[in-house]
Amino acid sequence: MTMKIKVLIVDDSALIRSVMREIISSQPDMEVVGVAPDPLVARELIKQTNPDVLTLDVEMPKMDGLDFLEKLMRLRPMPVLMVSSLTERGSEITMRALELGAVDFVTKPKISIQAGMREYTELIADKIRAAAKARVKARTLAPARAEGALPPMRNPLLSSEKLIIIGASTGGTEAIREFLMRMPSDCPGILIAQHMPEGFTTSFARRLDSLCKISVREAAGDERVLPGHAYIAPGHSHLMLARSGANYVTRIDQADPVNRHRPSVDVLFRSAAVAAGKNAVGVILTGMGKDGALGMLEMKNAGAHNFAQDEASCVVFGMPREAIAIGATHEVGPLTELPGMVLTHLATQGGRSLRV
Repeated sequence: MTMKIKVLIVDDSALIRSVMREIISSQPDMEVVGVAPDPLVARELIKQTNPDVLTLDVEMPKMDGLDFLEKLMRLRPMPVLMVSSLTERGSEITMRALELGAVDFVTKPKISIQAGMREYTELIADKIRAAAKARVKARTLAPARAEGALPPMRNPLLSSEKLIIIGASTGGTEAIREFLMRMPSDCPGILIAQHMPEGFTTSFARRLDSLCKISVREAAGDERVLPGHAYIAPGHSHLMLARSGANYVTRIDQADPVNRHRPSVDVLFRSAAVAAGKNAVGVILTGMGKDGALGMLEMKNAGAHNFAQDEASCVVFGMPREAIAIGATHEVGPLTELPGMVLTHLATQGGRSLRV
């Protein structure tokens, strides 16, 4: 008999606690082992129930949710799924929670909470399953600046013609941060699709921009892709790469979700295969599911050189595993080495023309 995933719910809202209990209890592979209205009660329940996953409200009474999370990840690391308000303050706090070690987050619906949360049943269940499998390590505070950035590339041809295309999901916010903080200021333009809801990508981009040597922004669409800049898919739209004359530009599209996601990594990767071909370098990072695998294979077939994060350094080794399994990647490495691997590959391209 398969063991059920034990979930502890921590939220100051009685309604949210009730709805979350209903959602989780409806899953055959999960059970709610306790509910807590604040972190102080949660602390005792953790000792008593030894949960596999903790769902934690971002804003809590008696003890701030971030303070509780920081202590938890330092003293007793465990998978935590944040339940966040869809507000600017909520998104900023959620980004910090992910830096502190939370595996992922879901948002509270803005209108009818009870009806909205029930619509999220499948999403919440999937995220709890992914969290239960996540590799969680003790965390310290995130670095305040881009330490250890790789040296400048000093190759203007590479910077203007080559592109780095990144896809990620669960655990990806921190993986992307670590990757981008290692990029030199003259690196090729970077496009990123990270599974994240609307309202959070703006905070994510702002946070990364404050930490990195390169400029990081939420993609607006129809902007020229510049060296030393990274463009993050907005949470409400697919991000695509296109050509406008001699330049690369971004395109934003609110077409239907692909692989249940918008933004979708497959959509970005496929557009890069068409628009950039051999000038693109693909990078697939930690994430749940298979979004990005087929798109990365199209990139490879178009001449791109592709990298995947290895299993040991992934929070969830879903998306990289799928890409590796279908032969879409050329190299696999730990997150700490991937930036250097990518730039080393790009440096070897300096002796020949990179134009399409």
